[in-house]
Amino acid sequence: MKKTILALAALALVCCPLLALAQETLSVYNWGDYIEPEVLDLFEEETGIKVIYETFETNEDMYAKIAMGGSSYDVIFPSDYMIERMIQENLLQKINWENIPNIANIDERFLHEDYDPEMAYSVPYTWGTMGILYNTEMVEEAPTSWATLMDDTYYMDMLMLNSPRDTIAIALVMCGHDLNSVDPADLEDAKNLLIEQKPMVLAYVVDEVKDKMIGGEAAVALVWSGDATFCMDENEVLDYVVPQEGSNIFYDSICIPANAKNVSGAEKFIDFLCRADIAAMNYEYVGYAIPNTAAIELLGAEEYNASPVNNPPQEVLDKCEVFKYLGDDTKLYDQIWTEIISEF
Repeated sequence: MKKTILALAALALVCCPLLALAQETLSVYNWGDYIEPEVLDLFEEETGIKVIYETFETNEDMYAKIAMGGSSYDVIFPSDYMIERMIQENLLQKINWENIPNIANIDERFLHEDYDPEMAYSVPYTWGTMGILYNTEMVEEAPTSWATLMDDTYYMDMLMLNSPRDTIAIALVMCGHDLNSVDPADLEDAKNLLIEQKPMVLAYVVDEVKDKMIGGEAAVALVWSGDATFCMDENEVLDYVVPQEGSNIFYDSICIPANAKNVSGAEKFIDFLCRADIAAMNYEYVGYAIPNTAAIELLGAEEYNASPVNNPPQEVLDKCEVFKYLGDDTKLYDQIWTEIISEF
């Protein structure tokens, strides 16, 4: 009997690791604070697929990890211009739409965008603008212009994005240039402006901007609209504006990398995220505008559309532009950013 028990115990020790290894997994790579954690739990409960979740801070960080090939992810969340780049470099695979029935919930105006005109590689997830988040108790007048970010009134009371493409784009706009410019003279203007601004900047941040602005650590900040919504919900003295000169409008989507190991699981996850109740949960946590009409109806379309952050007036949108993939000229931005952050 003892020998039998010992044999069974030994067999169990061998089998348990094998059973653990047999569980289906899904590797997801997303922006920080960009999904309701409960959504991951619900997906695991409904499908039995274990989600392995990692985060990144910028499109460039995500791209570098994917392009180097050292890591394999099943689902990623790039922005418009990065999707365009990754399609050109064969880093994404086409999505089988038969496995994404909930794509029917996505507003058609967000489909077939220039970065994926055939709608072959991406599923719209969120969208928004870039603008200025400001503390109404720390500024004398509500900002209307990007010139606010050059006002020495806010010396060491200003936060900027630690994201080359975004920050340089706004500097280009401030100099009167196109935010997708690759003209060396335009970029030199933007670089010099940001170097002049640097002594006034308290910090270059990404996700940290939320805690700092909610806590009253700065008067103004360059932010994405979803972060503004989150901050405004947490601190009623905060407000947001898209400056009159115009800005960036962005679209973040869900994609499957070319080297994904669990394509079937990835498609299940994408379809799950397109479900009305799940998209609504995500919106309430993340704060970014969503392209999911079924979720908006669930949330209450009238209340949702009443937010000028979620639903900017057309005159604001008309002055906004989508980032384009710049090809080899991307290196110019990287070089300029290195010069900016190395100053002083």
